[in-house]
Amino acid sequence: MSRIQKQFDWLQSKNEKALVGFITAGDPDLESTRELFSVIEEGGADIIELGVPFSDPLADGPVIQAASQRSLKSGTTLKKIIQLVREIRQASQLPIVLMTSFNPVFVYGQQAFVKDAVEAGVDGVIVPDLPPEESEEFDAYALAQGLDVIYLLAPTSTPDRIKMIGSKSRGFIYYVSLTGVTGTRSSLAQGMEEKVKRIKQATALPVLIGFGISGPEQAKAASGFSDGVIVGSAIVRMIEENPDSAERNEKLKVFVRHLKQALQDCK
Repeated sequence: MSRIQKQFDWLQSKNEKALVGFITAGDPDLESTRELFSVIEEGGADIIELGVPFSDPLADGPVIQAASQRSLKSGTTLKKIIQLVREIRQASQLPIVLMTSFNPVFVYGQQAFVKDAVEAGVDGVIVPDLPPEESEEFDAYALAQGLDVIYLLAPTSTPDRIKMIGSKSRGFIYYVSLTGVTGTRSSLAQGMEEKVKRIKQATALPVLIGFGISGPEQAKAASGFSDGVIVGSAIVRMIEENPDSAERNEKLKVFVRHLKQALQDCK
């Protein structure tokens, strides 16, 4: 049983919804990322998603694009991120998911990436630009090594696609709450509840909502009909806007704590 599945089983036993916190690895540098990981874990996140910077991402909005550029300028590479995970594992057993474009994985070598990532302690991976129709080779390596491949569904996903993703995804399903790119929004997209309910009828996997969750109120609303939320741009913006590390860490911990509290209030 993967760390991700164990975490969801534990949350279900407490009747709690999951909070996934996203940060761009290497923003502003890898040492800061290790520190930020601890801050987000202490704030109460259940899973942490590390974004792998890439110069031409598929779905990143301006906030995460800027973070990726800062990370690349600081010399971040996929190999260094895997090494960072290895170091984090000395102090934490929180589930870790990498979100990456396929290009860095392809350059690394699919089989080598899966092997090194799992040995370092990575639990899952999201590759937005690798559709399941083209992922047979990658899926085979991941399945053999016990790496959860997490696929995305969107408001435009058809019933057939929902069924197919439900059967191929492992760990959880990432529901992209709106079409377009990442970023905070002032309200939840219309029709989201009905769509998520339809997905949950088609799969036993947890369904988490990402893209546009900007604060506790939205997190609480979204988790009312899902299994949890993924918060990225709001966290990344907080990192960008607070260059003083002590002040940044305190603000971030409080923000994550408020997000988690909002999810606990959904009981």
